[in-house]
Amino acid sequence: MAYRQVGQPSFADALASRRGKGGAVLRRICELVDWGAVERVLCGLPEPERGAPAYPRLVMFKAVLLQQWYGLSDPELEEALDDRASFRDFCGFALGDETPDHTTIWRFREALQQAGLDETLFAEMLRQIDARGLVLRRGTLIDASLIPAAVKPPKPPKDPLPPGPDGRAPSKLVNSERDADARWTKKGGKRYFGYKAHVGVDQCSAIIRRSKLTDAAVNDTVPADELISGDEKAVYADQAYDKHERRAGLAARGIKPRLMFRPNKHHPLTERKKRFNDAVGRRRAPVEQVFARLKGVYGWARARYLGLARNHTHLRLLCLAMNLKRWAVLCPAGGVA
Repeated sequence: MAYRQVGQPSFADALASRRGKGGAVLRRICELVDWGAVERVLCGLPEPERGAPAYPRLVMFKAVLLQQWYGLSDPELEEALDDRASFRDFCGFALGDETPDHTTIWRFREALQQAGLDETLFAEMLRQIDARGLVLRRGTLIDASLIPAAVKPPKPPKDPLPPGPDGRAPSKLVNSERDADARWTKKGGKRYFGYKAHVGVDQCSAIIRRSKLTDAAVNDTVPADELISGDEKAVYADQAYDKHERRAGLAARGIKPRLMFRPNKHHPLTERKKRFNDAVGRRRAPVEQVFARLKGVYGWARARYLGLARNHTHLRLLCLAMNLKRWAVLCPAGGVA
């Protein structure tokens, strides 16, 4: 299959001024990343079907990164690639190059998800960041946050049943024909319909090391062990993750279980446990900033796609993009990595 030739500069490119503030950040990321390693991962994508020459895979991946950083829809990204010089520079387009339309962007992202390369790309970027010594492993902060579904919520159940042994709500609570993977849950006396994002964040660097998306009805504690890397010195989490088995398992692996104690009617918290909880709460607080950036800066206040698989891929791409921006902050131009 033939690929388009992009990035051949013209005289107009030499005259164009492309030194905006946003462009400086993008240029720094270009300098930090080993794009050759990324391109080798992208070789795992199937060859495009017959038709017009396809855009190079690395070019499309860079475009998808821009989409995450700026919270753009596919049509918005199509427009931005067409007229923003810093975007064209980052992807490698010369001024005269034709840029991909929103359908091409959608198909590329679908191909990433179907090939499972979103997870592989996240791991590759994390490997490169770790190779610079930025993942310190002093502790992992774990937490979860609700993400409303992209569709209008269906009528909530009158009498929701408690979750089953696997932490999931009974299947009869599913009543959305448009997004059958989303679920109802209740938090703080309010009902929510959608998904739940779970992350494990390096304590000192704020690099996201693990992520997982579930439906909203899954209890926070169910996927918690998947967020623990195993090489950290401690794990910090709120009361939702308090389990005797988890504490014992972490201690057996040489990891300090900094999990806030959860009281019950038979065992109220002692003053010592209250002080412990206060100390853990201060240490784990930065994980809330990850969700604040996801929802505020990155525009993920609600799910963008239908179905768990597509939204899970979106979460991985968002976390990957956040890690790259964090890398650029930790290693500014002229600094030492």
